[in-house]
Amino acid sequence: MKGYSGNKVLLPLLPGSARFKGTYPLISEILKNLPQGPKALVLYHRKNEVITATRNHGFFYYEQSAPNGTGGALIAAQDFLRQTDQECFIITMGDIPFVKEATYNNLIAHLGYQDFVVLGFRPTDKSQYGMLEVEDGALKRIIEWRYWRDYPSEIQSRFEVCNSGIYAARRSVLLNYVEKLKQRPHRVEKERDGRMTVVEEYFITDLVEMMSNDGLRTGVSLVDEETEAMGVDTVEDLISAQRIFAGRIR
Repeated sequence: MKGYSGNKVLLPLLPGSARFKGTYPLISEILKNLPQGPKALVLYHRKNEVITATRNHGFFYYEQSAPNGTGGALIAAQDFLRQTDQECFIITMGDIPFVKEATYNNLIAHLGYQDFVVLGFRPTDKSQYGMLEVEDGALKRIIEWRYWRDYPSEIQSRFEVCNSGIYAARRSVLLNYVEKLKQRPHRVEKERDGRMTVVEEYFITDLVEMMSNDGLRTGVSLVDEETEAMGVDTVEDLISAQRIFAGRIR
């Protein structure tokens, strides 16, 4: 987040004396709503600060060696997948605080008949979200904004549901496809230390197309309210999140 040097999971939902000061960080609200079970936290930026702030929550910690995408974070936590005995997994993001407990539980319920489920939402503004391509009730792929923005308008109009960046998956399936994901790096141009450079990243979204092509059962679960899928990416988002949270606790 521009203007903020810390890790976003520690941004306050209860504001204090300054913009980024306060209490009750985003990660606390996420933890409150997640289902029971072992939890892993994948870290990179300001990792020691996050560990210090969350050490009483019983996390298993894994370090992402480089900022190499959401798939890179999943790869970093591969040992957690191997070692736990849980069959149903949720993959969620540290800057999306308002997903309800019932929504997470509904994702898990989908795994009774599907192998991989994406939490989708219908936004008032599609903005730069990835879009879900659904055919006969099955999710075929996730199309990132930088691709679908160039589609003809009649094709764009078919896309209604966006990707929240939150997923549920069966452990046995996920373990197999994490290995396959390692073979699919993307070369992406990013700004690093003030200059543009080409880096390798891995995308969790690739899992959908890979699994669908192999005949696995991939699907979508929708949120009740768009605010559940709200990410905190800007100062304006943080102010909105604090306002939403204040309304909920009232």
